[in-house]
Amino acid sequence: MKILVLNGPNLNLLGTREPGIYGALTLAQIMARLADEARAKSVDIEWHQSNQEGELVDRIGASRGRFDGIILNPAAYTHTSVALRDALQAVAVPCVEVHLSNVHAREGFRHTSLTAAACIGQIAGFGPIGYVLALEALIEYLGRKHT
Repeated sequence: MKILVLNGPNLNLLGTREPGIYGALTLAQIMARLADEARAKSVDIEWHQSNQEGELVDRIGASRGRFDGIILNPAAYTHTSVALRDALQAVAVPCVEVHLSNVHAREGFRHTSLTAAACIGQIAGFGPIGYVLALEALIEYLGRKHT
């Protein structure tokens, strides 16, 4: 099983960006833990971060036939990107949306996700462990799909 993990804008600043909201770990540290969890479950992951919407769209577009699933933290693009939503719908690769913070307990504009409807589920508010929860959910979903 191979999973693509995509991280949107400003997540490269984790560790120093509003640690009271996003925590003190860097994105590399979070992805290293996720890679360890994936290896323990015999899953390969490939991860990327981009501040560019088009790059994320391109990676989603290239995922069909290469990846069994996607874990996506669209960050600020969650609330603005029809392009990411359309790409997810076009490739039909099962995706779990992840947010480090509880977006529903924050500013009103963060309560709407344009990408969530194109995903099999959403995990928000659990910090870095949310990526691990997304991995477990995706593995479970893909296992049910193939039985």
